[in-house]
Amino acid sequence: MNLPLLSNSKMRRSSLSRNHYFVIGLFLGLVLSFYVPQDIWELVQQEECPQEAAENSLIEKFGQEFEPHLNLINKPLAAKKTVKNVIRPRYYSSELGIREKIFIGVMTTQDNINTLATAINRTTAHLVNKIKFFINADNVKSNYKLKNIVGFTDTRENLRPFHVIKYIADNYLDDYDYFLIIQDNVYVDARKLNAMLYHMSITFDLYMGAKTEASNYGSYGANDQLPQQQRFMAAVAGENGAEPADGVAAGSNDEFRMLSDRNYCDLNAGILLSSSVIRKMRNNLDWCVRNGITNVHSINIGRCVKYSSNLPGCQEVFQGIQQRTYDLKSSVKLFKDLNLLTKDETFRNATTIYPVTTTDDFYRLHAYFSKYHLEIVQQNSAELELKSYRIANGSISNNILEIRWPLGVPLASAPETRHDIIMWHYLNRTHIFLPNAENNVEPLADIEAKDLEKILDITTQYAKHKFPNMQYEGIHSIYRRFDATRGMDYHVHLIMRETGRISALTQKSSQIKNFQIVKPLGRVEVVPSPYVTESTRIAILVPTFEHQLQEALQFINQYEQTCMHNQDNTFLLMIFMYRPDSESKGEMDPFKLIKTLALDLSSKYKTDGSRIAWVSIRLPAAFNEPSPAEDVMLNSLYGRDEILSIAVADLALPKIGLDSLVLMASNSISFKPDFLNRVRMNTIQGFQIYSPIGFMMYPCKLAGFCKECDTCDVSQSTGYFDKWNYDIISFYSRDYVQARKLVETSVPITRSDHDIEQLLTRADRSINHVLDMFVSSQLSVHILRGVEPNLRYGSAIRNLIDRRNYDDGIKAIPKCPLDTEDAAEAENPSSTKNSRRSEEATHKCIHMASRKQIGDAIIRYEDKSIIHK
Repeated sequence: MNLPLLSNSKMRRSSLSRNHYFVIGLFLGLVLSFYVPQDIWELVQQEECPQEAAENSLIEKFGQEFEPHLNLINKPLAAKKTVKNVIRPRYYSSELGIREKIFIGVMTTQDNINTLATAINRTTAHLVNKIKFFINADNVKSNYKLKNIVGFTDTRENLRPFHVIKYIADNYLDDYDYFLIIQDNVYVDARKLNAMLYHMSITFDLYMGAKTEASNYGSYGANDQLPQQQRFMAAVAGENGAEPADGVAAGSNDEFRMLSDRNYCDLNAGILLSSSVIRKMRNNLDWCVRNGITNVHSINIGRCVKYSSNLPGCQEVFQGIQQRTYDLKSSVKLFKDLNLLTKDETFRNATTIYPVTTTDDFYRLHAYFSKYHLEIVQQNSAELELKSYRIANGSISNNILEIRWPLGVPLASAPETRHDIIMWHYLNRTHIFLPNAENNVEPLADIEAKDLEKILDITTQYAKHKFPNMQYEGIHSIYRRFDATRGMDYHVHLIMRETGRISALTQKSSQIKNFQIVKPLGRVEVVPSPYVTESTRIAILVPTFEHQLQEALQFINQYEQTCMHNQDNTFLLMIFMYRPDSESKGEMDPFKLIKTLALDLSSKYKTDGSRIAWVSIRLPAAFNEPSPAEDVMLNSLYGRDEILSIAVADLALPKIGLDSLVLMASNSISFKPDFLNRVRMNTIQGFQIYSPIGFMMYPCKLAGFCKECDTCDVSQSTGYFDKWNYDIISFYSRDYVQARKLVETSVPITRSDHDIEQLLTRADRSINHVLDMFVSSQLSVHILRGVEPNLRYGSAIRNLIDRRNYDDGIKAIPKCPLDTEDAAEAENPSSTKNSRRSEEATHKCIHMASRKQIGDAIIRYEDKSIIHK
């Protein structure tokens, strides 16, 4: 009964305690609210927005006009380590460490430069990568024929090889793998040397040659006051770093002395060193110079090599390859004993032969070894051909092992489209038919006619050998095709008849035999040329006659936009060609407007260095009459007197200078800046001249076969590349002067206006323009001709059409004057003009349209005629 009472009392206590806690808490909250210094909401805002609080504090401290200031002192900080720009070499071979194979250094004297050294240069230089001749330059002459000579002012003979080593190490160490040092009485079989080096590894040190013997240098030495045996021991002393003693006992170890001597390579036979050995010798040249006490170069070089590279001595055999040498005895006379020597296998396998005392002996040895190597090549080629036929055996039909004829010549290139098909051309002994898109028939050039005659002779001889029972009667047909990847192919069809009694009884008709002849291309070689840049200044010469004023004004305006406005490094020189009775000054000057424009443009672009000048030339009395309008149909601005281009060059070049790059241009052309850059790159002083083949635009307004478009790409429907136009040519003035002097007897030099008459009345008509002059002079410069799509002709005939106001109703097409002359001479039976000259004159006329366009027009005309009927 008591237990329930106790439980109710506990429940009341617990409920009372909960109410007390609530009341106490409420009371404490009200009390604390009176002691808080700020509103709790402001405290929360300050906690949530610290940036606004910071700004408010700055405003209270500095006011409303506060502006932040940046501290830029010593900022930004410089990098502790500067970043270096990576400079890459110009050639891939330099970056990849690819080097040439062999360098030959010849130690010679001033007396032998024009004899033995020249013979070595002629027999070896063209077969190795580099050759240099080293002499003592105590009294240097200037009339040496050789150009690759190095002279040393230090004439001490014992130090001479070390000068050679230092020069090689400083200039050519990183360019070549091996270095052969010889004297000027050593013949080198360079072909055999190259073949040997290509089978050797460059990763190892190489000191190779023929070992010497003590008798070879027993009488030489720098210390001539010592006995021979003491000098000899002084030479071998110091190989391990020891200095040679003042006196050496005669009873020293003779066995060690002989062994040490034989471990040196003999310079008389030539010493072959790798680039790694040369590098080590350069690092120890001071020691080598101090210890080079003898005048025997073999000892000095050998001791330096052994000290620098730790090689045991001369290596006669390296990696299984032996460098063989042959010592000619003093009693041997090559002019009578060479046949006996060729039977000696040691002589035939020798890389170097010494001593060779005369230049004739050098040439005899070179002729023999050249013939020897040629026979080896021919033998290997024959064996390879037999192996190829044996492998194929006529049963292999795949493209890899198939036997092609002729052996070793690639097949004709497969055309990708129908436009790439290489056409066969039909020809006879004198003419070729359908040679191009412009002509139906052309006479063969002299070189082509001679080549065809040689082909026919070889073919007839082979036919007689192949068919001994048949007789050659004549030629049925000849076809020719040139493939740039293969060569020239001929198909010759010969008419042949059988001979003998049976053939006489049967009376068989003639048979046609087909023969295929191939003239394969030779080995393609890259012609090394000097380095040129696109920054060279070009002097542009533009001749202008009185009837070409409109073309000249158009050219100058174009020149301003293309060159002067873009600050191209050019200079324009106008050549004004006055008739004999024309005024050259005042208001009556026909070129006054051009001169005024030239002065205005020169003043406008004076600060850029661009200017336009002019030179006046007075033509002789033969040009008193105005030029006929029909001459505009000729492709040359000179009309029928292209020889005037030489007179222009003769009179204008003295105004420019000998070292100037000259571009002889025409006033009827348009060009782009890329064309001028190609002129700079393709014209090299003393090496090459450039004659671009421009694109001749068809006179679309005149013929009506096309639409004029100056900005369109070149195409067959808008024009053609005129290879018979020689007005544009670039050269250096010095090259022109040299060539001009060589043909002065044929074409007199024009030194004044009065000398032009001599050019017109000259007897030799083979030279007609500047390019002819360079070709006839046979100056040792290359002549480069190539198509140039950014050079275009055709503005002269376009201006003529505009001046005559041709419309659809009146189209009086001007005729080419050369065609008119040919027609007149054809009507005259007594006229016997050369057909080749007539064909060349036809090319000088501007074409109206392509053969395809003319054919389409004829077909359309015939169709209209049929419909009208």
